[in-house]
Amino acid sequence: MQTDWGSLFELTMSPWELIVRGTITYWFIFALLRLAGRRDFGSVGMANILLLVMIADAAQNGMAGDYKTITEGMILIATLVFWSVLVDRLCYFVPAARVVLEANRLCLVKDGQIQRRGMRREYITEDELMAELRKNGIDDIKKVRRAYMEEAGDISVLPYRK
Repeated sequence: MQTDWGSLFELTMSPWELIVRGTITYWFIFALLRLAGRRDFGSVGMANILLLVMIADAAQNGMAGDYKTITEGMILIATLVFWSVLVDRLCYFVPAARVVLEANRLCLVKDGQIQRRGMRREYITEDELMAELRKNGIDDIKKVRRAYMEEAGDISVLPYRK
């Protein structure tokens, strides 16, 4: 069996179609994950998870032959990386873009009082909040000046000073 090495790099689909497909898929999944919240992602950013999953899928398609050539998979992966880098740069240089593209920290405890609205927004129970406080060495909510769910989904606690 003889392999046609030149066909590995031929395009069977327009590069622009690949770029458009990658762009639409990226923004669809980004918006979907942004609306879903961040509580299950831990300390890894949602955009990083999105990029990793999409690159893995695009690379798999390129390697397994779902695309006719490796070049198509490479164009799609480059498109995904481009959007990820652009979003990071945009958020850095245009602070107003952060409101839409990044999650803001969310106040869960303010001056020893649970902020139920914030907890409802991320579906955090009082038991889950108290478990996080105990991990930070706090056994009484009244000892907490502020507790926030950070952008990446972890909870930071600012206790009152003694």
